[in-house]
Parts: sequence; C-alpha cells; structure tokens
Amino acid sequence: MADTTVKIDSETRDRFATLAAARGKSVRAYLAELAIEEENQLALGRATAAFREAVSRPGLAEAFDAEFGGLPPSAKSHPAA
Repeated sequence: MADTTVKIDSETRDRFATLAAARGKSVRAYLAELAIEEENQLALGRATAAFREAVSRPGLAEAFDAEFGGLPPSAKSHPAA
C-alpha cells in the first residue's frame, strides 16, 4: 500500500502521537485502527436504525410469532427478570 501525507496542525499531530503511544502503537497503526473502529461505528449506526425501523412496523411481532410459533408456554408464564 502506498504512503501518503496528510497536513494537520502540530497540536493535533501531538495529540495523535500521545494517544498512539498510550496504546503502544505507532501513529500510523493507531490511525489505521481508528479508521476501522469508526467504520464499524457507522455500520453499527446504520444497522441499529434499520433494526429500529423494522421492529416498529405494525404486526411484525405477530407475523414473527405466526411464522416461528411464538414463545414456548413456559416462557409466557414467567415474567422477565
């Protein structure tokens, strides 16, 4: 993979260096890890929004129960802990 240069102010550079050192990483490795973590957070946010939209649809729980048989009788008689 080819290297590139990004211009940032020296205060930000120093902050990245401090954060990387605290994790025992180079700035390059820290930024690569940070990019992956941020991508994962964006994906999680999209998945969460899609899940919330899906479960808010009227009749979803009933359709799920009809398709998969709902909860077993023993689970229905015990309140959630």
